[in-house]
Amino acid sequence: MSAREEILRRIERITPARPAAEIAADYAAIDRSYLRRHHDGGIVELLAERVADYRAAVRTVSEGELPDAVAAALAARTGTYGVPAGLPAGWLSAVPADRLAADPPVADLDGLAGAVTGCAVAIAETGTIVLDHGPGQGPRALSLVPDYHLIVVPADRIAADVPEGLERLDPARPLTFVSGPSATSDIELSRVEGVHGPRTLEVLLVTSAS
Repeated sequence: MSAREEILRRIERITPARPAAEIAADYAAIDRSYLRRHHDGGIVELLAERVADYRAAVRTVSEGELPDAVAAALAARTGTYGVPAGLPAGWLSAVPADRLAADPPVADLDGLAGAVTGCAVAIAETGTIVLDHGPGQGPRALSLVPDYHLIVVPADRIAADVPEGLERLDPARPLTFVSGPSATSDIELSRVEGVHGPRTLEVLLVTSAS
């Protein structure tokens, strides 16, 4: 028996499993009478403002401008960029093929110039972008190890507020919540970026306007 299995066995011994029907009933009984949506319009602009507050670079582009915007963002650095399976090929159509590494192994991530991914949902109210590591997002390590992360956020992935955003997510998926570049502060409040993830975060918000 592994250490993990032993720990789980001990937890189960003191917290017996509950019937699924009982858990579902408790979940359904949660009071959800709170205000669920604070914003009815302008959520793309709100998301851009909140993302910028976190010291991320953010730009709003149309679908037609997106390939050139991606290429321009990646041209600022030398080296190759990791791209996950399922990322729309059109997003990368202006990027030279030799600048891209498809589904790079974990051992190669530290040597990349950065990573390009999509997202599962973005929450305008908090400026938070969520990856569930499905198609176009790659494994969690791809979004955490490279020093630069470019996230493309289509307008239809933007939720106005937290309740709406959470409703779009599957809690059984591995979720990574991104609110700006990785940053932490020591006891003297000296900010250090790039400790737990990318030092630089760039976001392209894609509208449907041509």
